[in-house]
Amino acid sequence: MTPHGPALAPRYREAAPARRRRGSAYARLFTLPGTKAFTAGNLVARLPMGMFSVSAVIMIATGYGSYALAGAVTATGLAATAVVAPWTARLVDRYGQARVAVPATALAVLGQLALLLCVHFGAPAWTLFVSYAATATAPNTGGMSRARWAHLYRDDPAARHTANAFEQAVDELCFMIGPVLAAFLCSALFPEAGTLAGAVLFLGGVLAFAAQRSTEPPVAPRTSAGSPLRAPGMAPLLAVFLATGAVFGAMEVVTLAYVDGPAAGPVLALQAAGSCAAGLAYGRVRRAAGLAGCLAAMAALMTLPLLAATTGSLPALAGALLVAGMATAPTMVTGMGLVQRLTPPAQLNEGMTLAVTALLGGIAAGSATGGWAAEHAPTAAYGYLAPPAAAGLALVVCVAWVRRRA
Repeated sequence: MTPHGPALAPRYREAAPARRRRGSAYARLFTLPGTKAFTAGNLVARLPMGMFSVSAVIMIATGYGSYALAGAVTATGLAATAVVAPWTARLVDRYGQARVAVPATALAVLGQLALLLCVHFGAPAWTLFVSYAATATAPNTGGMSRARWAHLYRDDPAARHTANAFEQAVDELCFMIGPVLAAFLCSALFPEAGTLAGAVLFLGGVLAFAAQRSTEPPVAPRTSAGSPLRAPGMAPLLAVFLATGAVFGAMEVVTLAYVDGPAAGPVLALQAAGSCAAGLAYGRVRRAAGLAGCLAAMAALMTLPLLAATTGSLPALAGALLVAGMATAPTMVTGMGLVQRLTPPAQLNEGMTLAVTALLGGIAAGSATGGWAAEHAPTAAYGYLAPPAAAGLALVVCVAWVRRRA
């Protein structure tokens, strides 16, 4: 248990009414001591999350001349993370963020460096799969940050909604800057530069985040409850996250193959920019939208990149991705809010990590499908059929879940 967390909580609650009377909803989040410091460290740690996949695809495709291999390797790493991450999160809930995140990050960074060396020296293809699978111990930095907000504002649902929207905007900011930075480093310096820079930022950011002990949630007492997966409604919600992840994975690989050059990073960043803007606006609303409505908007908007790609116009594709991204953040904020409500407080890190691992599993499937489509379809534009199809599947699963609950 951290020494300061429980003692500070009453003082935070007493000051809340005064804070609500002034400033914006986002400014009020950071009136609590230590929130700026842990957010800054977490931001540095999360930036590589937008770099690693793009860097790996560019690095492997350059070294081995195959987008299919690059997509398969990244899919393997994401699938391995989907298996390992819930166990890492369970250790975080049991022993605390700082004690678990630092060694877990160090192991993941070693996996990234191993992948870099294998590609640089032209090692057999199977070594790429093994190396990238070794990155699976990477802790869910976004989940740990959300857990801190949930602990600090456990008695203020409106503040938690704003915090979730802020965290989703941070995710999108990382996926807006990360691909651009990765593509620039890989093209301007050398193909391995993106992975190397990401590894340094990841380790440094986690160390800075873990050092902020005053805002770390206290270690929860051990519970005999099973996995949060058994909570009512959690399984179908995770299925929605799985299908949603396929949207992101397919969109990324198909766009990298379609653009095929330094402009790929900025074009991908526009989708994240649209999502970031929509997420910040969504955090200001007093009442969250329903998940089914968010997914319906996503399924509709994801058809725009397909229509733009068939024209062959890169500016049209860029604009379509910007608009399509605007449905992403509201969907994720609403989904994460449901996860927090369904998960027991003592298992919050594990519950949110299950959602993230479901996303990663979908991203893995979408990456593999997108890589195959980019290499075997008559034109790369046909790969853009996958994202709206996956979004439509997520909507169907959500509607079936809602009707069953009714």
